Amino acid sequence: MLISEGTEHIVGDSSGWELFTNYSNWTQGREFHVGDVLVFNYKSDQHNVMQVNSTAYTNCGTDNYTSLFTKGNDSIIISEVGKLWFICGVDDHCENGQKLSINVAP
Repeated sequence: MLISEGTEHIVGDSSGWELFTNYSNWTQGREFHVGDVLVFNYKSDQHNVMQVNSTAYTNCGTDNYTSLFTKGNDSIIISEVGKLWFICGVDDHCENGQKLSINVAP
């Protein structure tokens, strides 16, 4: 069990972490803070979650990731201020919009 005092954000809401979802729209009006939790729900045999840097996010590069999540119900506690980037590293999923960028406030 993860313990956090922050807000839980279900990435993509009911759509989850899926192809062809506009995650830029999903972030609109949301505030992300250190201690919040990002929950990625997806089919583990079809997707994954890679935390990457800005270059890998822009280019959908999968070679240099910071973290890899593969369980299908991954909770990530936000621990740093600034920008965070996530992509799906399966096939061309990132190129088809399965990527998330957030700005984290203190």
